Amino acid sequence: MSPPGRPKGEYRSAQHEGNPMSHDPNCIFCKISAGQIASRKVYEDDELIAFHDIAPWAPVHFLIIPKEHVATMYDTGEEHAPMMGRMMALAPRLARDLGVVSGFRIVVNTGPDGRQEVQHVHMHVMGGPRPWLKG
Repeated sequence: MSPPGRPKGEYRSAQHEGNPMSHDPNCIFCKISAGQIASRKVYEDDELIAFHDIAPWAPVHFLIIPKEHVATMYDTGEEHAPMMGRMMALAPRLARDLGVVSGFRIVVNTGPDGRQEVQHVHMHVMGGPRPWLKG
């Protein structure tokens, strides 16, 4: 689904539609999930990978991404609900494992106005003692 007033193809790449485990060869997060670019992994399973942010805003700052290439939240549909739910459920477990016990933030930037920098759905999980650099 696209935002109002924008054509569907502007957000959803036709080459990835209908392919449940698609990858974009130019996407840095696809390259990380494929092991082509190193990361400081926090977690990995068949569907998701979590790794530390390279420019953290908080003492603990990691990303959770699907291995499937989904460019933005505008590109998610009902078929992505279980995966998105798993991402939300995984966040507190990983935060706790990394020593975050007094709270954390989850941020999902979407599109240019949402300041999404990498066109691959990703969830920032930030926590740890204040003050933080940003956020």
